[in-house]
Amino acid sequence: MENVLIVSGSNKSAAAIGELIGTSGQHKITTVCSAGEAKRITNRQDFSLIVINTPLTDEMGADLAVQLTGSTLAGVIMLVKSDISGQISSKVEDFGVLVVDKPINRLLLSQAVRLTIATGKRIRGFKQESIKLKTQIDEMRLVERAKYVLMQYLKLSEPQAHRFIVKQAMDMRLTKAQVAENVLKTYES
Repeated sequence: MENVLIVSGSNKSAAAIGELIGTSGQHKITTVCSAGEAKRITNRQDFSLIVINTPLTDEMGADLAVQLTGSTLAGVIMLVKSDISGQISSKVEDFGVLVVDKPINRLLLSQAVRLTIATGKRIRGFKQESIKLKTQIDEMRLVERAKYVLMQYLKLSEPQAHRFIVKQAMDMRLTKAQVAENVLKTYES
């Protein structure tokens, strides 16, 4: 089940949009009326999709859309009157915001919702992979620093220092990073 946030200045429009979105899959829908409320709720809760029905009570919505693409991993769709959609699109499309013209075509909105949610899933996958790779790089740097310290203080060669860390990790049932931290605490304190 996907969490969806609808930001709309009109409760009636929000309900209609929620109904349209509900037909494209199972979604838990939350509705707010202003950009300020949207910013507050996105700080506390994660959403897969944010739909902004412009104009809002406190701003047009373009600034909010740009801000939310930078501060969340949610896909953002803006619903904009067709006469200004080109102007709004030029402001927000570089940030990954999808602009849909009003009046809303039911099929087009359904496709936009599915596309945005699918794209969001891919982005979240890339983000998780990025975090995993960063962690691995940090661990490798830590092990390299520990090997250097062992080479400096115990006069070991690089292969000997590496073997020392690997053997300690196996013998003590620790990760190489944990052994490296212990080495650094011992010799750099």
